[in-house]
Amino acid sequence: MHPRLRSSTHTETGFTLVEVMVALLIMAVLTTMAWQGIDGLMRARDGAQRSGEAALRLGTVMSQWEQDLSQVQQSNAAPGLRFDGASLRLTRRGPGGIQLVVWTLQGGNWYRWAAPPVTRIQDLQEWWIRSQQWSTIQGDALKMLEQVESQQIYFFRGNSWSNAQSTGDIEEAPPPQPPASGVQPPQIGGENEALPTGVRLVLKLPNGLLTRDLMVRPSQ
Repeated sequence: MHPRLRSSTHTETGFTLVEVMVALLIMAVLTTMAWQGIDGLMRARDGAQRSGEAALRLGTVMSQWEQDLSQVQQSNAAPGLRFDGASLRLTRRGPGGIQLVVWTLQGGNWYRWAAPPVTRIQDLQEWWIRSQQWSTIQGDALKMLEQVESQQIYFFRGNSWSNAQSTGDIEEAPPPQPPASGVQPPQIGGENEALPTGVRLVLKLPNGLLTRDLMVRPSQ
C-alpha cells in the first residue's frame, strides 16, 4: 500500500506596485521635510553668525571713534573739531605727534582716513588742506561701515545740543610763532572755535538709528 501523498500549497506574499509607490512617496515627503528642517537650521545659524559679525564690527568701529575723540588736541595750527556736513575732521595726539583724522560719509559708506603724525605746524596745515578733497585721500581711506544712509553730528555747547555746523565760541589762542625757515605755513580759513564738551553721532543704518554720545576731554 502506497503512502498517501499529500499535496501542500505555498502562498507567496509581497508588496504590490501600488504599495511600493505609496511607500516611496511617503519617504520622499519625509526626506523633503527633513531637508527643510536642516536648511532652516543652517539659515538660522548663518543669520546668527552674520549678526554676530556685524555687531562685532560695529563695536570695533565705535571703539575707534571713541578713541579718536578721546585724544582730541586743540592747537593754534588747526581746529580740534570741525564738521562740514559730510566730514568730521579732528586733530588728535598720537605717539609720534599730532595726527589729522577724517570721518566721512561717501556714497553710502562711512570711511576713516588718518594722516601720519606730524610735529611741524606747516605739515599739519598742509594735511588739513589736502584732506578737504575726497579724491585726494580716498585711496588711503578705510571703509568702516557700509549701507549708511545718513550721518549727523551735534555738539554740546553750554547746556544744549546744537548743529555741529553752527558757530561756537571763539577760543583765544596765542599767535603761531614764525617757522625757523622764515616760510609762512598755509593758513586754514576760519577762526579757531573752542571745543564742545560733547559730541553726538547719529547714523542711519538699515536696522535703524545708531546714536552715540561722548564727552570731549581735550588731550593735554
